[in-house]
Amino acid sequence: MVCPRFSLVPGFPGILAYGFARARCPDCGHDFLVAFSCKGRGLCPSCNARRMAETAAHLVDHVIPPLPVRQWVLSVPKRLRWYLEREPRAISAVLHILLRVIEAHLRRSSAASSHARLKAVSFIHRFGASLNRHVHYHCCVIDGVFEPVEEADDVPQSVRFRPAAELTPEALAAITEQVRVRVLRWFARSGLIEPDDVREMLAWENSGFSLDAAVRVGAHDRAGLERLLRYCARPTFALERLERLDDERVVYRLPKPQRDGTTALTLTPLELIDHLAALIPPPRRHRHRYHGVLAPNAPLRAAAIAFGREVADATGSPTAVSSPPQAPASNARSPARYLWAMLLARLFESLPLVCPNCGANMRIIAFITKAAPVEQIGSPGFHGNQ
Repeated sequence: MVCPRFSLVPGFPGILAYGFARARCPDCGHDFLVAFSCKGRGLCPSCNARRMAETAAHLVDHVIPPLPVRQWVLSVPKRLRWYLEREPRAISAVLHILLRVIEAHLRRSSAASSHARLKAVSFIHRFGASLNRHVHYHCCVIDGVFEPVEEADDVPQSVRFRPAAELTPEALAAITEQVRVRVLRWFARSGLIEPDDVREMLAWENSGFSLDAAVRVGAHDRAGLERLLRYCARPTFALERLERLDDERVVYRLPKPQRDGTTALTLTPLELIDHLAALIPPPRRHRHRYHGVLAPNAPLRAAAIAFGREVADATGSPTAVSSPPQAPASNARSPARYLWAMLLARLFESLPLVCPNCGANMRIIAFITKAAPVEQIGSPGFHGNQ
C-alpha cells in the first residue's frame, strides 16, 4: 500500500515493493514515486510503456527521414492464424510476401527501376483489443522507393527517392488479391494446408484477408508519425481499462463494442491470468523489424537514414534528389539511453519534474531498494519530511 500523500508518476506505473525513486519539490514539499522497471517480457505496464515511447522516439529521431509514411495493416483468415501463432516460419513468410507485393507496387507507381527498394519498419501484433489472440501485421512504409545512384567505380554511394503515386481503391484491391494468392500458395507448398483446402479457400467469396492502408502521415508531421509508431509499438493491453470489482472479479473495458454489443469483459483473476499468459510474446524475438534499405546489412542504409534530414525541400514535399551518406553522430542516443523524464515529456507534453503545485523544479532525493524503507514509506502514518 502506498501512503495517500504520494502519487505515482503518470504513464509509468509499476510495483513499488520492488523498489522506486522518490522525487520531491524543495519549495512546497510535494512528493511522487517512480517504480523501477522490472525488465519483464510482454505484460509489465511500466516496461511496455517505456519500450513503446523509446521505440517511437528512436525511429522518429534517428531512422525515418522527413518523408511521407503509410501504415499497412494485414490480417489473415482465422484458419491461418493458428499456424501463425505456432509456426515462426509462417509469421516471417507472410510478412515477407506482404512487403514484396508492396515494394512491387511502389516501384510501378513511382516509375522506378527494378533496383529500387522500399524502406519499412514492421510490427507483429499477437493480440486483439479484447485480450484475445489475434496475430496481424502493422507495417510503416515510406510512401515511395529509394534508388541507388552509382558514382565512383560504379559503386552506389547515395540514394534517390522517388515518391509513389496516390494509392487508389483499385490498386489496394489488387495488392490484397496478390497477397491472398501468394500466402495461400506458400501454405500449400510448406505442407501446412492441403492443396485441395487452398483451392477451396481461393474460391471463397469473402477471402478473410483484410489489408488497410488508409493511414498516411505527411512528410513533416513528425508528431503524427511518433503517435502512429507508438500505436504500432503499444503494449498488449491498456492498464487504465482494467478495474478490480472485488476479490473475485475484475473487469476489462473494451475500446469499442463487439458485434454482440459487449462493452466489457468480466473475469475472475485466474481467467485474466489465462488471457494474459496467452499474449506473452515468444522469447528472443524482435518486437519490430527493418526491411528494404533499412535492413541491418543493407549497403545504402546510412544514406537512406540521412536522406533529407539536413536539406529539406522548400515546398515541404519530397523530391527525387540524391542525398550523400553520412556517418551517424558519435553522441547520438540509442533507445536504451533515452531518459525517462524526456520520454514522459514527449508523451504528455509536460515536464514530469516540474512541481504541479508550485511550478518549481523537483529533484530525485532517494532510490529505495531495501524492504524496511519501502514498508516505512508505504505506511499510512509516514510523513513526507521523514
